[in-house]
Amino acid sequence: MHSDSVESWRHEHVFLGVDHDRNERRTWIVIALTAVMMVGEIIAGAMFGSMALLADGFHMATHAGALTIAAVAYLYARRHAHDAHFTFGTGKLGELAGYSSAVILAVIALLIGFESVLRLTAPIPIQFNEAIAVAILGLLVNLASAWLLRDGDHHDRQHHDHGWHDDHRRGHAHGHQDHNLHSAYFHVLTDALTSVLAIIGLLAGRFYGWLWMDPLMGIVGGVVIARWSWGLLRGAGAVLLDTVPDSALSERIRHTLEQGGDRVSDLHLWRIGPGHMAVIVSVVSDRPQAPGYYKAKLQGLSQLSHVTIETHRCEHVRQAA
Repeated sequence: MHSDSVESWRHEHVFLGVDHDRNERRTWIVIALTAVMMVGEIIAGAMFGSMALLADGFHMATHAGALTIAAVAYLYARRHAHDAHFTFGTGKLGELAGYSSAVILAVIALLIGFESVLRLTAPIPIQFNEAIAVAILGLLVNLASAWLLRDGDHHDRQHHDHGWHDDHRRGHAHGHQDHNLHSAYFHVLTDALTSVLAIIGLLAGRFYGWLWMDPLMGIVGGVVIARWSWGLLRGAGAVLLDTVPDSALSERIRHTLEQGGDRVSDLHLWRIGPGHMAVIVSVVSDRPQAPGYYKAKLQGLSQLSHVTIETHRCEHVRQAA
């Protein structure tokens, strides 16, 4: 066989999300916004002697670091998308970054909860006017950041094949989910949530003297952030461990291939990037066709970006069926 014939059968393994470049650009913009707000709070806190400003500034620093992880993951995945060292491309690098950011979120939740409990037992003086102004400004910055990081894949989740079941459509949506983007989004939501709760607690303390409301809101925020972190850990971890991303799709593949005397003896379905899935199938038959015949049957399943078929001849398949 000539080498040019072999080349015609080769294909790239680039499985980045459809909005990869957009998500990368907007993540860097949010990092810039967060960094400016962080530096401004730290400088103002040092100038005016406000611990509230300093604390919130260093708190934002942790989120800026987590957002940088997300942005660098986008950058690295894009630059190494054609690197042959990555067997199935760099599409899952975002899951690794998302998982790492989820761990940071969990640590932040614990720190917020711990600090809030300390303040409940040993209250400290609060400069209400400055703290409220900072919380409002932080909320505005976080709302702008959340708007920038809004999920751009909603149009993908609205698209579906009318022949598929509802549970498959949910799996289709999950297959397009960018956990790296979601981790960045959750970090922004974390700041927005803490700002909202801080405003509530500070207003209650300012006008009613309820100093305990501020740390109580911190505990509530820590619990909510922990729940977000757990959901992100489960979602990104499932992809990293190659769990079956869509049971309905797996059954559809099996049903599509098991026609006549053909039977599926082994099937592996996993996600290799946002909106991209790979499948390896072993077909057993008394009269097996060429692998291309079975691949053609699966062409209508748009989420399957990498399909591998192996066939085995077995004289007793038809009788067993």
